[in-house]
Amino acid sequence: MQVLKFGGSSLANADKYQAVKNIVLAQHASQPAAVVLSAPQGVTNNLVAIVKAAIAGDNTSALYTQLETTFTSIAQDLAAQYANYNKAHLESVIAEKLAFLKARIEGISLLGQCPDAINAQIICLGEFVSVELFAELCKANGTNAIVINPVELILAHGAPLNSLADIEVSRATFAKQSFPENTVLVMPGFCAGNENGELVTLGRNGSDYSAAILAACLNASVCEIWTDVDGVYNADPRRVYEAQLLEQLSYQEAMELSYFGASVLHPKTIGPIAQYSIPCRIKNTLNPSAPGTLITDESIDTEHVVKGISTLDNITMINVAGPGMKGMVGMASRIFDAISRAHVSVLMITQSSSEYSISFCIYTEDEDKARSILNDEFELELTNKLLEPIEFRSDLSVISIVGDGMRQTKGIAARFFSSLSQTNVNIVAIAQGSSERSISAVIEGSKSQDAIKVIHQNFFSNLHVVDAFIIGCGTVGKALISQIEKQQSFLQERNISLQVYGLANSRQLALAENGIKLNEWQAALEDAKQAFSLERLKTFVEENHLINPVIIDCTSNETIADMYVDFLQAGFHVVTPNKKANTSTMAYYHELREAAKENKRRFLYETNVGAGLPVIDTLQNLLHAGDELTGFQGILSGSLSYIFGKLDEGMSLADATTIARDNGFTEPDPRDDLSGMDVARKLLIMAREAGMDMELDDIDVESVLPASFNAEGSIDEFMANLPNANAYYEKLASDAKAEGKVLRYVGLIENGKCKCSIEAVGADHPLFAIKDGENALALQSVYYNPIPLVIRGYGAGADVTAAGCFTDLMRTVSWKREV
Repeated sequence: MQVLKFGGSSLANADKYQAVKNIVLAQHASQPAAVVLSAPQGVTNNLVAIVKAAIAGDNTSALYTQLETTFTSIAQDLAAQYANYNKAHLESVIAEKLAFLKARIEGISLLGQCPDAINAQIICLGEFVSVELFAELCKANGTNAIVINPVELILAHGAPLNSLADIEVSRATFAKQSFPENTVLVMPGFCAGNENGELVTLGRNGSDYSAAILAACLNASVCEIWTDVDGVYNADPRRVYEAQLLEQLSYQEAMELSYFGASVLHPKTIGPIAQYSIPCRIKNTLNPSAPGTLITDESIDTEHVVKGISTLDNITMINVAGPGMKGMVGMASRIFDAISRAHVSVLMITQSSSEYSISFCIYTEDEDKARSILNDEFELELTNKLLEPIEFRSDLSVISIVGDGMRQTKGIAARFFSSLSQTNVNIVAIAQGSSERSISAVIEGSKSQDAIKVIHQNFFSNLHVVDAFIIGCGTVGKALISQIEKQQSFLQERNISLQVYGLANSRQLALAENGIKLNEWQAALEDAKQAFSLERLKTFVEENHLINPVIIDCTSNETIADMYVDFLQAGFHVVTPNKKANTSTMAYYHELREAAKENKRRFLYETNVGAGLPVIDTLQNLLHAGDELTGFQGILSGSLSYIFGKLDEGMSLADATTIARDNGFTEPDPRDDLSGMDVARKLLIMAREAGMDMELDDIDVESVLPASFNAEGSIDEFMANLPNANAYYEKLASDAKAEGKVLRYVGLIENGKCKCSIEAVGADHPLFAIKDGENALALQSVYYNPIPLVIRGYGAGADVTAAGCFTDLMRTVSWKREV
């Protein structure tokens, strides 16, 4: 004998009843089948709504009509397809059940309340109609079917709305029954009978439990739970797009997953089938050929130690604490006895080692009942300050990871909590069963979606995600967008998903839920109707549950740089070539790093000094290793490297600057480079990274332009006037050449002082050969002495800077592994 259970979503209309019939009869042909059915989709909710409306004294006629229409339309549609379908019998059953309902509703409306026993009879009504619909359908297809009544055959104890089956007694009752051969047994789910022969329910969504009970009573070879998904997934596929179907689970794994919210299983289902070692398979009515998920007494080895992630939402944590807790025998017993009397289910329990407090989780819908009974139970202790006011904390979720293999594997808890850390979630409580088969954490409910996504990626996927927002679509921003588009295939091959979700310029902000198409980014930005706003970005990230958001500031804008602390506090990593933040006040410099640390975000600015060269990273690594910077000199501007290199070749300053500007090596206004302030900012960053407490005003800066030169006016006016500085440089270059030297614009750190100046260097100097846009940095340290560590490479142009930003962007992926 095999038992097949079908839920309400598989019984929504006549066509779905037909699909269920096809599955049942096909399997019945090879092995006798017993079927457990839920009510048609929506019927139980309708009945619950009718009861609530009647208690409130509201009109129930519309709900009643809706219910009647659901039943009669299915019966009529089936009768229209089969001439021998016993429509008259169904009309009689439906009329009888609706008359019963109408009579009870009238009484409830008069009383203004509904006893639980009556409520149980009403909300099970849909199952009893459902089995009659299906039994007649089987008969119309030439297969005998009989309806068996669980109220007469299954004994259950407990409250009328949430009883527990007595499997042993029920098995004995079934053993006395004799069922006709070649007959499909059809049983309504969700209900049973108590010692007095009265109908009781097995809890909402208890038809899975009914199927497990029937399987145990019939010694079934298998219990199949047919639903609208292909089986059990390692996470809710509605919440995690990459959720993977599980081929097989042990009873224990399935029990943990079902208890903590796996929607395809009812928590009580596993007990009866595990007790009698009956395999259970989860199957999809919409995809019958899919193998589904098999649940047996053993798990199977997979590459993943953790089998699944589950969640319970709408949770309230109750904390009972106070000096009267410590050493007081029986306090825990009193707490949970009171909760039991209120018929409230406890989901998770934790206790402090000091015995000062006990915390436990319940469903939020039960909060009022728990509050009332606990305040009554401990009225004396609360009055005498032996207990603090009982704390009720709502809007929580319980996130759990489950797997048999967790017992033998070290580091699972660390990865679990590191994953939660990535989402900046506040962990309210932690629990782990003694079997070590599951670990649970109570977190803020608003963070549950983000937490599930991150945990799934860290345990089940090699996919690393970067959610990018680019501010500034000028030369560097354009180059970065182009590089990201070009590298998509390369990144995908390495399991990195880099999506640009937002682009902003000085006027507009473009956002796209599925990522901006990078070959159409200009149009997306032009069509954008809103201006840049951090609040808009935060809302977008929250609504789309992005878990690794990164802002890349490709501007040189000081206003944007002043927002970096806000970005970090809002949960964004910050990547930037913009030097304004790191060269602001020393206080802001430290504030940035504190914000990154406190919010577990990364502030990455490698391109601040050496464009694409690993300058900052190299210096930081030296310092981490115990080294100390004792001196520094370098060519820090690719544009000035290019210009001064052209002076070596006899080109004038004006011509060299014009070519550099045309090639995009300089800032749009070349005075930003020629003033020396760009180099000064880079030198300041190097000094601060080396631990020097210094402001920009502390740096001695020599302008490239002669002191007598008039640099006022527009950019065009300045460029037209620049030839007036040629003679000055012709003489400087000529004098240097006479000594076998060349001119270089050098940043210098020496004896605690910083200086940017024009220097004539000889062939033996490490900066002699640096030109044509190259940067070179010579780091003198305790370890690198007397020969300095030299970092040299191309440092001019948008592509190089964009590549450096891209490298920093990828470091937010490595951050995921490090947290």
